[in-house]
Amino acid sequence: MLFAADVAATRPDELARTFWSELADDEFDEQARDFATRLAVGTLAHLDEIDERIRLRAEHWRIDRMATVDRNVLRLAVYEFLHEPTPRTVTINEALEVARRFSTYEATQFINGILDAIKRDLDEESPEPPSADGEGSEDAPVFVS
Repeated sequence: MLFAADVAATRPDELARTFWSELADDEFDEQARDFATRLAVGTLAHLDEIDERIRLRAEHWRIDRMATVDRNVLRLAVYEFLHEPTPRTVTINEALEVARRFSTYEATQFINGILDAIKRDLDEESPEPPSADGEGSEDAPVFVS
């Protein structure tokens, strides 16, 4: 959805409706659809805040010069860092899975570096409480395979 919004400058309300009615498979349950829509629409609603976080950590890279997929993987992950209860390390790992599938190996490393730096910034501002399974610990390593 974010790719479509970025390329076609589609309004968020139209974006979700069009995506789910015309582009998406029927295999997603309502909960998954609601979560994906919330992430995409939320990311677009907070784009300035998100892009500023990325800009601070993407040394020598302008956001508009990044590949569209990479830029939107970063945006989605930063939105999730800031506005969702998902542990930050889990968010990074999910973002890297998307990057591995839809971008290049080099881009995966680039995304990992930026997200890890933003995670460290956020951990300094407001550390995540560890969850019962140990996720969210600021000492948890982030790996790219």
